[in-house]
Amino acid sequence: MTHSSYPVEPGNRNQGGTTITEDGVNFCVFSRHAERLELLLFERDDSTEPFQVIELDPDTHRTFFFWHVLVLGLPMGTWYNWRAHGQGDTRTTGRRFDGEKALLDPWATTISDRLWNREAASLPGDNVAQAMRAMVQSDVYDWEGDTPLHIPLSESVIYEMHVGGFTRHPSSGVEHPGSYAGVIEKIPYLQALGVTHVELLPVMAFDRQDLPPKTASMGLSNYWGYSTHSFYAPHPHFAVEAARARDEFRDMVKALHRAGMGVILDVVFNHTAEGSPFGPTINFKGLGNEMFYHLDFIDRSRYRDYSGCGNTVNCNHPMVSRFLVDALRYWVEEMHVDGFRFDLASAMARGEDGNPQYHAPMLWHIELSQFLSQTHIIAEAWDAAGLYQLGDFPGFRWAEWNGLYRDVIRAFVRGDTGLVPEVATRMCGSSDLYASRGRLPWNSINFVTCHDGYTLWDLVSFEGKHNAANGEDNRDGHNHNLSANYGVEGASDDPRIDRLRRRQAKNLVAILLLSQGVPMLHGSDEILATKQGNNNTYCQDNALSWQDWNLVERNADMLAFVQGMIRLRRRHPTLSRSRFVTGQPRNGHDLPDITWHGTGLNAAPWNDPDARHIAFTLAGSKPDEPALHIVLNMAVEAQTFALPPFPGRQWRLAVDTTTAPGVYEPAEQPIISANQLTVEGRCVVVLESH
Repeated sequence: MTHSSYPVEPGNRNQGGTTITEDGVNFCVFSRHAERLELLLFERDDSTEPFQVIELDPDTHRTFFFWHVLVLGLPMGTWYNWRAHGQGDTRTTGRRFDGEKALLDPWATTISDRLWNREAASLPGDNVAQAMRAMVQSDVYDWEGDTPLHIPLSESVIYEMHVGGFTRHPSSGVEHPGSYAGVIEKIPYLQALGVTHVELLPVMAFDRQDLPPKTASMGLSNYWGYSTHSFYAPHPHFAVEAARARDEFRDMVKALHRAGMGVILDVVFNHTAEGSPFGPTINFKGLGNEMFYHLDFIDRSRYRDYSGCGNTVNCNHPMVSRFLVDALRYWVEEMHVDGFRFDLASAMARGEDGNPQYHAPMLWHIELSQFLSQTHIIAEAWDAAGLYQLGDFPGFRWAEWNGLYRDVIRAFVRGDTGLVPEVATRMCGSSDLYASRGRLPWNSINFVTCHDGYTLWDLVSFEGKHNAANGEDNRDGHNHNLSANYGVEGASDDPRIDRLRRRQAKNLVAILLLSQGVPMLHGSDEILATKQGNNNTYCQDNALSWQDWNLVERNADMLAFVQGMIRLRRRHPTLSRSRFVTGQPRNGHDLPDITWHGTGLNAAPWNDPDARHIAFTLAGSKPDEPALHIVLNMAVEAQTFALPPFPGRQWRLAVDTTTAPGVYEPAEQPIISANQLTVEGRCVVVLESH
């Protein structure tokens, strides 16, 4: 098809990206120091040459930071790039203009990487025939009345999952494996599990080719997606039709909302796919490198790297913070997501000089933003350069991934001693981190496993990481895993080891779901998936990472246990209090909200350095809610625990991780008539009053 040249008018700077008007399409992009910009128009996403190149006159098409042009009569479905020309010594100015590089629109909402070659974008010279493209697309979508759900974080159970890996395995049986549509087909599974939110590993468009050279040479790809380049565009490889990625993502959100589940996005604002000085030029490098990234004070051709990924986004530059916060607004208002988890969020607290700012404009803008006021905001409260802000993240609304919770619960269940006081603190919502600053238990996102590290099954099956398949000579991934193999490294055919591992997995899940704060489960742990001891599968887009749906039947006992524990938690508001427990009677109860015990009543082993047990009684948070008595015995040997008297009521067994099914529904709970109970070693027991 031959295109005639489309006429142009000056356009306007009112909105970045593309805006559809009655007369045509307005294009707008920022580049303060460029001397000349070109807009390249393509017929298809795989067209290697533009059918029209429009040169923008700075006297006509430029307003301060912004370049803009209205292309009259341009049809929907046209693909486009920018080229930016400019002067400047990079070492002195930080500018990286390269007039031969095809640049993505930072506001692109639909992109294609069919032609993408990361190496060509990293080397000098023209890469137009090997660049990504953005699409001109009208935005008409029928939400059918859908809105974000606004489920309180205090009542939430989060399920962390990878959109592609959730259904990519052949055993998933879905029509479109590895896609947004595939997630829709598996919603009944998520409903039966009982979670309230899915937290999706990065779905903003990312570079699958962003890997260390040796890893790339092995035919691997960037799987997790922590290599974002387009903050407004859903990842095209999770769509059945890449050009419809935006609407396919919306279909998934709408379907999850109908099923009563919210959607939280894992957001990577700390760095981009453009990487180090030797990385590719995709968009920000070629338009405003000196503005968008933290640069070395002396040699501005080098990046200050607080992310461990080659560059760090300069989040507190006014233009950059506005761009990123507007992106959040877009995902809330136009894509209906319910929240965000910010990867290495402490990098966002660094001022333009690289030093931490408690009143960082970016973080406070998110905290105080009216349009984000009902949106969950969750921080990974550290960065890769030593800034650790757990318990001290600015503001009130920010929840935090609680790494201290993860570590102490892992160690306690493993059998480490001297941890009882901290276990109690973490299970009560980490008041030591949050209470003094007016924050609440739901500020703590509790977890024992996540995408970054061992699966639950591997946590109880391996003592050392096994990451050779990543091509980095087993140097990558965490070394401090607080794991145990219970006799054999990896797979075992010894039934005693298998039983113990399963019990320990149940103990970890039980403690997580019995803790104040917000529990987060790592997807596929409920069916005891393994990654063969690899604790850093960022590059493993294969069966090692994909959810094997055969395990649903094979490990049905574990799945039933997790489902039962979630039902127990949601049945007992006392497990998800919005205020910290005090040890005093509250809410019309005669009982204190919590009472601590050891093997004897009111005799918690706070000062016993060898203790590996603790028990406590939780009063109901409502007058008609049954009390709970919880016993954790992580010693190897069985111990006998006194039970508190409860006049007019009986204790019934709700949970015992040594038994099958492990969780008993109220109508099936055995009565405990004695005034003491022998609890097996490495066991969690929960009693419910009736």
